[in-house]
Amino acid sequence: MSFGVKAASILVGIILVPMTINYVNPIQYGVWLTISSIVAWMNFFDIGLGNGLKNKLAHSIAVDQHAEARNYISTTYALLFIISSIIFLCFLFINVFLDWHSILNIPANSVEDLEAIVLIVVGSFCVQFVLQTLNTILIATHQPAKTAVISFLGQVFVFACIIILRKWMPSNLKALVIVATGIPIIVTLIATVYFFRNSLKAFTPSFYSIHLKYIRPLLNLGIMFFVIQMGALILFQTDNIVITRILGPEAVTIFNVSYKLFSVVTMIFVIIITPYWSAFTDAYASQDFQWMKNSMDLIRKVCIFLSLAAFLVYLLSPWIFNLWLGDTIRIDRTLTFAMMIYAIAYIWQTAHVFLLNGVGKIRLQLILVILSAIINIPLAVILGHRWGLPGIISASSILFIVMGSVFYLQTEKIVNQNAKGIWDK
Repeated sequence: MSFGVKAASILVGIILVPMTINYVNPIQYGVWLTISSIVAWMNFFDIGLGNGLKNKLAHSIAVDQHAEARNYISTTYALLFIISSIIFLCFLFINVFLDWHSILNIPANSVEDLEAIVLIVVGSFCVQFVLQTLNTILIATHQPAKTAVISFLGQVFVFACIIILRKWMPSNLKALVIVATGIPIIVTLIATVYFFRNSLKAFTPSFYSIHLKYIRPLLNLGIMFFVIQMGALILFQTDNIVITRILGPEAVTIFNVSYKLFSVVTMIFVIIITPYWSAFTDAYASQDFQWMKNSMDLIRKVCIFLSLAAFLVYLLSPWIFNLWLGDTIRIDRTLTFAMMIYAIAYIWQTAHVFLLNGVGKIRLQLILVILSAIINIPLAVILGHRWGLPGIISASSILFIVMGSVFYLQTEKIVNQNAKGIWDK
């Protein structure tokens, strides 16, 4: 079920790209993507609570401590509400001093109400910041298919509303932003109420289940996840900013269209591997190393298969782009090749990261991600000036290949029970 729903969600997302580009224009669409990337940075202000909750919740359920699980959930919701409120109030104060046209490297009259648009995006994020905890809970309780359904419904309703906008309202970036950010909030809110009244009733958060003593266990693991997330932020979310500054917002659209094509492959992998995080937590708690070893062998075979699929997408990409976008945008073949390498490198390192995260052995990952974060932006700028868009994405690919190789070695040591020193931390 999860795979089918996710596949449908990916398909809707692909169809939305030319629809939204044609509704606004490539420059405004690039602005929207860049703003989204900047705001996505704020996801990491949860100081690792989401991933900390995922591991703690999976462990509590594995040892049949449902009351403890409920306390962890309630405390996490409370902390995220406080953090999101602080973020929004701080942004309200500083937004009046920011020149977003200059930040985004666009002419002053190219986008109307830009400050209001950014405020809408940030406000929507702050609400979703709290509500998205539901997805973490569903994954930790081995219900990932339900997170896929929530995402799919959000995509479908956004799709329907954009069709209405195209018919009844002229090109309007603010309207697009309201639809694209507001509808997922409504869908997630309804889903939250529904699940806590049904399958998650035993874990329904309450004010009386908020306990300060649960903050430290969440943060002990969460802080390390937070630092890793901050490094991942630089690896995953800064490319749009670098592109905007070096090549302009229209190049962001070209870059993201190519990225969207190969995200089909990476999303399929994420669908397959998502349930394994909590499953590895359970297996490690019960010392079932043989299951972990067999699972990693299977995951690596999936990596090889999807790498071949990425190569096939590369070969077919000229025909796909022509069918998908027509003459709207031209994608250079070199960029497509660089994006294929990126997708393969991402899949390989992610395969091993999920096991390491599940068993909580993330010290080495912490070190490598920090080093990669320091290197990534200057490397992307250097390669971007030299080779343009392919150079920028190649910076991330190089770092993923290095990290993936190290994480492969660490994973092998853990499943074979001979990890020592930094490999076992």
